[in-house]
Amino acid sequence: MASDRTTSASPGLPYAIAQVTPLAATAVVLLDTATDFFPDDPLFAVVTPLRLALFAGVAALLIPVRGLSRPRLGDFRTRLDLPIALLLFASVATTYVGGHPTSPLRGLLTAVACYYLIVGLRRSRPESWRSIGLLVLVAVTAASTSAFSQVTNQTPTGFCRTGFLTDVSCDAGAPGTLIRAIGTFSNPNLLAVFLVLLIPFTLLAAVSVDERSARITVACAAVIAYGAVLTTFSRAVYVAAAAGLLVLGTAYWLAPRIVDRAQRRLVGTLGLVCLTAGAAVIWAVSRAGNSLGVRGQAWEAALGLAADHPLGVGLSRAGAAVSAAAPGDRVFAHSHNLWLNWLVETGPLGLLALVLVTVIAWTSAARAAREKSVIGTAGLAALTGFFLMGMMDHPANLDRIEILFWLVLGLVMAEAPASWRSSEPAPPRTVRPRHGPHHRKPVPVPVPAPGPAPSPAPSPAVSSSWPDSRAARRRLRRGAVAHMTTPTTDSTTAPPTTATPPPVTRKITMSSHQDGSSAMPLPVCDYLPRRTA
Repeated sequence: MASDRTTSASPGLPYAIAQVTPLAATAVVLLDTATDFFPDDPLFAVVTPLRLALFAGVAALLIPVRGLSRPRLGDFRTRLDLPIALLLFASVATTYVGGHPTSPLRGLLTAVACYYLIVGLRRSRPESWRSIGLLVLVAVTAASTSAFSQVTNQTPTGFCRTGFLTDVSCDAGAPGTLIRAIGTFSNPNLLAVFLVLLIPFTLLAAVSVDERSARITVACAAVIAYGAVLTTFSRAVYVAAAAGLLVLGTAYWLAPRIVDRAQRRLVGTLGLVCLTAGAAVIWAVSRAGNSLGVRGQAWEAALGLAADHPLGVGLSRAGAAVSAAAPGDRVFAHSHNLWLNWLVETGPLGLLALVLVTVIAWTSAARAAREKSVIGTAGLAALTGFFLMGMMDHPANLDRIEILFWLVLGLVMAEAPASWRSSEPAPPRTVRPRHGPHHRKPVPVPVPAPGPAPSPAPSPAVSSSWPDSRAARRRLRRGAVAHMTTPTTDSTTAPPTTATPPPVTRKITMSSHQDGSSAMPLPVCDYLPRRTA
């Protein structure tokens, strides 16, 4: 017998390539930032493997493919578009007007391309947050286990400190000397800021699985990563990691359970006091006064350079300029401050652009966290730790950390609408993982309207005897007669009657995701049988 079922055609190879390529490019970026996996030498001209992967990922998002939603340029619009344009303008001006090498400018353009790749991926592929969470978990595990291996095997890294976080020479061999892990980086601070930026996003991998044992495994990986932060023995990183962990715990676990706004403010104030007290203890015990004095020299020299060079000294040239302007023979790699370094390199325009990026990104992450977005919560924790460390250091001076910073910005800004005036999320196709006690949509239950209970409909007047006509019997079989009385001797009284109940309609919510964001109500009717016995 012939069948009426039809089989849908396979999407084909272009569909598979368009689906895989953006995620593959993201995997290349994360693996390269974690392990420096790919070579920095160009394949041809100025095209490196990383830039080739980014170009392929962005092209896969823009080229229309049958079976996928039509690409829209609006999916790439964010609140940071104008600050990014201003930052690029300042960078181009200082590079070409000053006649400086263009290699740092190409590095900045690569980082910005990574930002828009993540924004387009999150908005056009709503389910991509699960894959990103797993990729983040792999990157964090690779860097943290490498750091632990250096500490457990006593591998010399060239960086040592005592248990009180005091600087000491590794060649002295003094008792109590501890090796500072560098992991897959060249400096303990770079490893630490990498972990501070990425560890909060392991929360995506935790919420993407429902099994408790799988979540415990993800939690163990995050604990190992925070342990790797401790092996760096970095004072500023300890404060930044503690701040990020405090924000993550408060926004994800504590805030959804505290309804009173006064209690939230009290908890936030206590957390800030504890963080300040911890930073003061670390500063006093580790004798960080000398370190702060050196940074003071760098900051003073940087302000003098900014006054003498309105367009900046050029990208990646702040270290050499500060070393020449600061007193003494100390060599600086940067200005030891994120915003001051951009002021020295790109002038007031670059500083203004970076300040706008900082304020807009942190505010957008805070708003997303308030709406119980997991990505917003993780982004708020990551940016808080990064910006706190940026006050005493400039970790984004390395290309790998700079690309990772813009990747995190892309994850955060993809959660926010492109315009400040819009209260609804700009990308309607974005699926955002949520948390809290009310993150699952309940099945709607019909609530009766307030007021007195409706009185039963009066029974139609019927004869006290069985109908004799054939038409009446037919109506009885079809259920048209709501009530019939049995023959009785007294026709003035009738037993109580019950009308046939109407069809019961309920609404069932079907959801393809745990967060219920793609729910679609389907009306279902339960018809009661009307045929009488």
